Amino acid sequence: MNKEKKRVAGISVFAAIFLTGFKFLIGILTGSLGLLSEALHSGLDLIAAMITYFSVSVSDTPPDRRHNYGHGKIENLSAFIETILLFITCIWIIYEAVHRLVTGETEILVNSWSYVVVIMSIVIDFSRSRALSRVAKKYNSQALEADALHFSTDIWSSSVVLLGLICANFGYFFADAIAALCVAIIVISVCYRLGKRSIDVLLDKSPEKTTKIIEEILKNTACLNYYHSLSIRSSGADTFVSVNIHVKKDFTCQEAHNICDTIESEIMKKVERSYVLVHVEPDDSYEIKT
Repeated sequence: MNKEKKRVAGISVFAAIFLTGFKFLIGILTGSLGLLSEALHSGLDLIAAMITYFSVSVSDTPPDRRHNYGHGKIENLSAFIETILLFITCIWIIYEAVHRLVTGETEILVNSWSYVVVIMSIVIDFSRSRALSRVAKKYNSQALEADALHFSTDIWSSSVVLLGLICANFGYFFADAIAALCVAIIVISVCYRLGKRSIDVLLDKSPEKTTKIIEEILKNTACLNYYHSLSIRSSGADTFVSVNIHVKKDFTCQEAHNICDTIESEIMKKVERSYVLVHVEPDDSYEIKT
């Protein structure tokens, strides 16, 4: 598992290096703010891709004495750092775009290389986004998912820049600055999505979808009187679950143990990479409660 995650993350690093260098070179030669903003965006994507590569290399390390729940949260921390990097991108792009629109310094040189770099960027970004998304879903990796969002964002932002270049080719140079502002808006939307998800996990917020699945399993478990103190937390690709259940007072230890095994087995079947702890208590109440 770790090898496939590292491989797809490593390829993304090299892709980001190529795109950053190519966009920056053509942006300097043409004076296109759209391309320069894309170069900065890809530069931060490069940093993000390197952080992702490091995080997936460490996240699957087994638990140790000082990290009892493993090292999965490094992926969530990685996603949060990527959010900050994206936000920094937005600040610079918005500042430069507004400055050019206000001062009128928007004239740029558009040539065939301008189109080559943008179209090539869209093709590479599409390929990397699909590859990262596939592996992210396969291993429930938030770091890879964040990296995939970076590359998918580049697809939209590059498309906007391409439109700006086409308009500039007909003398509408201000379109390039407007395209850069559109890039910033796209990036801000991704910032919000990434930031919210990573902060939720870092603050141990119970995942709603997982909670509903586990509650349904508990409600449909035979011989279970009621349950309480259901706790669910995520760490990278892992989910940790603990719950207290009450069963009939005259159940034998083996019978109570079998109910616990049934619950743990059902949860682990429906929630991948879950670690479940069920504590059982005797009770004479027969009304099912939650």
